[in-house]
Amino acid sequence: MRIAVAGGTGQVGAHVVAAARARGHDVVVLARSTGVDLVTGAGVAAALAGADAVLDVVSVTTLGAAESIAFFEGTTRTLLAAEAEAGVGHHLALSIVGIERAPEGYYAGKLAQERLVEAGATPWTILRATQFHEFARQIYARARIGPFHVAPKMRTQPIAAREVGGHLVTLAEAGPAGRSRDLAGPREESLVEMVRGYARARGSRAWIPAIPLPGASGRAQRDGSLLPNPDALLGTQTYADWLAALPARTAERASASAPASGAGSS
Repeated sequence: MRIAVAGGTGQVGAHVVAAARARGHDVVVLARSTGVDLVTGAGVAAALAGADAVLDVVSVTTLGAAESIAFFEGTTRTLLAAEAEAGVGHHLALSIVGIERAPEGYYAGKLAQERLVEAGATPWTILRATQFHEFARQIYARARIGPFHVAPKMRTQPIAAREVGGHLVTLAEAGPAGRSRDLAGPREESLVEMVRGYARARGSRAWIPAIPLPGASGRAQRDGSLLPNPDALLGTQTYADWLAALPARTAERASASAPASGAGSS
C-alpha cells in the first residue's frame, strides 16, 4: 500500500512513517524538507501520484483562531484537490477530542479542517485523539511568565504519540470509516502535575505555578469537557511510563544547570 503522510517529519508524523514502513508499506513523506509545501501547493501533485491513502497530521504553532483556520483550510483544500486529480481513495485526518466543546483558537482551525474533509469528494476517516504525553514537554518549553515556567490547569487523558501513529496506520489499512472511535490514554491526568513531573525528570526543582486560562476554552480544560467519551479506545502507555522512558542523559544535563529552588504547589 502506498501511503502519503502529510507532516511526516513532525511529532506524530514521524511515528506514522516508522509504523507504516515497519508494516511493509510504501511511504511518501509530504514536508518542506522533501520538497512538498502544503501552503503553496508546490510538489503536492507529484507526491500523491499512485498513493492509495493520505494521512494528514500537519500542525501549526499558533493559538489564534484566524491563523489556525487559514492554515488548516488551506492545507486541507490543497490535499483534497490533489487527491481528486490523483484518484486517491482514502483521506485520513488526525483531529482532537472535544474540540466542538471549545471551538476557539487552535481548535477552531481543526473544526474547519474536519468540515472540509467531511464535505470533500475523497472517502475519509477522521480520528480524534487526546493530548499527547509530549504535550507536557511543549508546555514546559513555551509557557512562561517572566522567569517562571507555568502550567495551565487542565484535565486531560494523554496518550503517547507513538501509539497514535500506529493506530493511524491501522485505520489507513482498514479503509474509509468516517468518524472513528476516539483514541485516548489509559487514565486521566492533571496537566499541571504532568508539567511538574516533566520538569523533575529533567532535574529541575524550580517552582511551576498553576494558572487557569480565561474564556470558554479555559473552562473546558478545567471542567473535563475535553476528556474522551466512555466508548473511546484506550492506549496502554501511562504518562509515568513515558516519563520513565525519557533518556537519562537529558535529565542529567538539565540537573547540572537547574537553579537551586524549592518546589512549590498551588
